[in-house]
Amino acid sequence: MELSYSDTGQGNVVVLLHGFCESRALWNDFENFLSQKYRVICPDLPGYGQSRLEVSNVSMAYFAEEIKRLLDSLSIDQCTMIGHSLGGYVTLAFAEKHPHRLKGIGLFHSTAYADTELKKANRNKTIKFIEENGVDTFASSFVPPLFDHSTREKYGDEINYLIKVAKNTDPLAVIETSKAMRDRPDRTSVLEGIQVPVMFIIGKEDGAVPFESSMKQVGMPKESVVHIYEKCGHMGMIEKKEETMKAVNSFLEYCN
Repeated sequence: MELSYSDTGQGNVVVLLHGFCESRALWNDFENFLSQKYRVICPDLPGYGQSRLEVSNVSMAYFAEEIKRLLDSLSIDQCTMIGHSLGGYVTLAFAEKHPHRLKGIGLFHSTAYADTELKKANRNKTIKFIEENGVDTFASSFVPPLFDHSTREKYGDEINYLIKVAKNTDPLAVIETSKAMRDRPDRTSVLEGIQVPVMFIIGKEDGAVPFESSMKQVGMPKESVVHIYEKCGHMGMIEKKEETMKAVNSFLEYCN
């Protein structure tokens, strides 16, 4: 399977991985900014954007291997990999199997912990809802709570755009990815053993990855770079665009 991706700029490589029901377009502004100094690779994960999902029973390891295949095809030996939410889960799965390919990793509103029992139950509800109602209704209810309640009015256009992207996502991909996220293993051991710097982007009002959970992880790696944002939910690349863009740029300078 060939992944759809963009490849912009020259220099040391950064790979930006989008989250659940998103596409590589999430990173457009970051790509434009970072590509002035770096080679920026933004893939659509299988089943998202313009990449098709051609298998069932997917896992984070499967997504990670597809990213490896893409990097191999581009003759990229090493990169810094930064993932939003689902993209962070994939980044950790990649780091577990291919640590020597990484100069650093970034968890952008993401976590190494497995789903809690409550979260697993909610994933099952999502799967059942989409099986019965499709993606359209789900998308309209899924996207707004990703933003802090204080930012939702300000970012109404962005929320509507993200709802549109989610509605265009293959329902099978949404269901299969929900199962894969539900069943993914705890990867805190990856954080504890990783030999490269780890960046954490954390929203104080993140409803998907709770602040307390994020803070338990920041001491696990040998070397952590931590950014915490007030009045920020799960979408810091929009809610705190300038700040998170600078944070990523500084982290890339540090890793390279």
